[in-house]
Amino acid sequence: MSKATVNFFTEETNYNLRNKRKLKVWIAAAIAAEGYALEELNFILCSDAYLLRMNQDFLNHDTYTDVITFDNSEELKTIVGDIFISIERVQENAKDMKVPAALELSRVMIHGTLHLLGYKDKTKAAKSKMTAMEDHYLALLP
Repeated sequence: MSKATVNFFTEETNYNLRNKRKLKVWIAAAIAAEGYALEELNFILCSDAYLLRMNQDFLNHDTYTDVITFDNSEELKTIVGDIFISIERVQENAKDMKVPAALELSRVMIHGTLHLLGYKDKTKAAKSKMTAMEDHYLALLP
């Protein structure tokens, strides 16, 4: 097995992610705390238009979104995945919620990670649990 990694990439954006090492350690710690093994997790920071195309092409959804998560794992309790995040959507949501954009980006990163860890957000109860877990892990962000 290869070394566990969290990677960051960009598509159609020149966004400069700060504190990459801190984010990698934080995400890996959250995965370990949930009893999963990290193999490879890629965060792809992209434009609204790029993520809209992903949503249309892969999920048949014709709507803008802030995050799309793809679980590529082949073994139980192992994380292999790609999380696509619209930087424009995150920045707009941060402005609307009056929170720093970096905090909102961290929330979206842990949200996508939680999906890979089996958390859902389609029902009110599941969404409530997901939000509680987001808050829990955000409180642990160094």
